[in-house]
Amino acid sequence: MPVPTYTPLEMIDRLVSFDTTSRESNLELIDFVSAYLSEYGVESQRVYDDSGTKANLFATIGPDTEGGIVLSAHTDVVPVDGQEWDSDPFSVTMKRGRLYGRGTSDMKSFPALFLSMLPQFLAADLHIPVHLALSYDEEVGCLGAPQLIALIKSLGISPSAVIIGEPTEMKVINRHKGVFRFSTTANGLEAHSAYPDRGVSAIFHAADTIHFLNDLSKDLRTRADGIGSFDPPYHTLQVGTLSGGTAANIVPRKCTFGWEVRLIPGGDIHTLVLAPLEHYLDEEVRPLMHKISSHASIRTETVVQIPGLGPEEIPDAENLGRELSGDNGPAGAISFGTEAGLFQRAGFATFVCGPGSILQAHKPNEYIEIDQIETCKQFMERLINRLRRA
Repeated sequence: MPVPTYTPLEMIDRLVSFDTTSRESNLELIDFVSAYLSEYGVESQRVYDDSGTKANLFATIGPDTEGGIVLSAHTDVVPVDGQEWDSDPFSVTMKRGRLYGRGTSDMKSFPALFLSMLPQFLAADLHIPVHLALSYDEEVGCLGAPQLIALIKSLGISPSAVIIGEPTEMKVINRHKGVFRFSTTANGLEAHSAYPDRGVSAIFHAADTIHFLNDLSKDLRTRADGIGSFDPPYHTLQVGTLSGGTAANIVPRKCTFGWEVRLIPGGDIHTLVLAPLEHYLDEEVRPLMHKISSHASIRTETVVQIPGLGPEEIPDAENLGRELSGDNGPAGAISFGTEAGLFQRAGFATFVCGPGSILQAHKPNEYIEIDQIETCKQFMERLINRLRRA
């Protein structure tokens, strides 16, 4: 029985057809990729999350030797809820030189290109292996990548480069900001709204804290990136969600807000943000709350920590990226987070380079230009030739 073959567009459509929104399981996609690899005699390994409903996948194509290149991609996508799409988001629609569908840009096209070209990789008789690394739950905090990295280390694999195929329009990226998300909760004391001084308003004290963070965000703007390569060229802080209270005539007992910081590599979250925040809470907020109730409190919980990516001291991996992409210009910077910082922190030389534009990601009618597919195909062809030559 002949092994299955897919064109790049067919494989992109196949991967997009799996609804791997982060709240859903990604196992159908993982099962498909695993079975497809197996048809070609390629074994793969999985690492499951605690629920057993999601998994990372890791596979090696080529010889069992030192080094190699890791091609890394996340399998999850953001929701389409509330978005107005002109076509089925989980089926690729081609029109006007574009492929529309959730994940076409962010970021199923990159692994789809590799998978569609698996027969060429196998026929090339590689002398250096290429490793496929697929992760879960990148969109909600890079939750799967640490387990995937631990698996790579446990296998004794020391890749010479890790390529994160996030959408960069096939430009080599060696810097991105770190992403830190927090949840701050104020617990006050309920009272009748006619006697507000007998209660502790969680909303008022949360609002004061948000006002402080707003001032802090303005201060962070003054700490610009010396190179000027980031857009915007400074650390950013913003509050994204706020909820609290039960009725207009009740002094609110609880208020919670979610907020986020994005730091240029080298910025320290504790020095720049958390220490000043705690000092403010200790000096200005908690004393006022405790005047009414010793049980009142306000505290911050860390939800997500994604380290930033910085240039490697030895730019061998970055130079490989230039060779493969055909882009000889200076490496760029992006403000959105990726799993690259986690791989770099684990000791792997890492850069970001993939098809599509981040400006089309997370939006209704997400798309990727077909010429980006062709450019990524040329990237993979150069990678085959590079590993064959070595």
